[in-house]
Amino acid sequence: MVLPIVAYGDPVLRKKAKDIPKDFPNLEVLVSNMFETMYKASGVGLAGPQVGLPLRIFVIDASPFSDDEDLSEEEQNQLSDFKKTFINAKIEIEEGEEWAFNEGCLSIPDIREDVVRKPEIKISYLDENLNPITERYSGLAARIIQHEYDHIEGILFTDKLSSLKKRLLKSRLEKISKGKINVDYKMRFPNLKKGR
Repeated sequence: MVLPIVAYGDPVLRKKAKDIPKDFPNLEVLVSNMFETMYKASGVGLAGPQVGLPLRIFVIDASPFSDDEDLSEEEQNQLSDFKKTFINAKIEIEEGEEWAFNEGCLSIPDIREDVVRKPEIKISYLDENLNPITERYSGLAARIIQHEYDHIEGILFTDKLSSLKKRLLKSRLEKISKGKINVDYKMRFPNLKKGR
């Protein structure tokens, strides 16, 4: 089932998400709905808060990047089958020399900006079967994970921009929160005036 994606300005996007308990009901349905919602919106990642759930879960399918000619063949191969569910994730290490990459977000449509992040991470999480996993990622895979991980920490990519950039984007972000934007996927706007 396709869920509405929560737009910028909704308080749920600012909450630090809570762990998913072992006995969480219908976890497989939630995971399936999140992937379906992400695909419908042509995204590569989606976190619980983005569908209105302040839960530590995010899904990623980075395969659309596997034919990006700017990436090395090794990185293209790594991303071609990079489809995962991360539950109760904890990034333990972020290291390396920071690099900038243009990011966007399904909750903040039509805004893309360069964001600086570290290139390597070590992350512990549970998979969709609640098996504990610890892995290292680098490059674009690490960046996608960091972006989604920020969501479960109540952080948006726009928070990482300079104060000048934030001021320049302020009115566009307010329009998004009021639903004054055209999107081709289902969204929920926190400041939408009723009866429009």
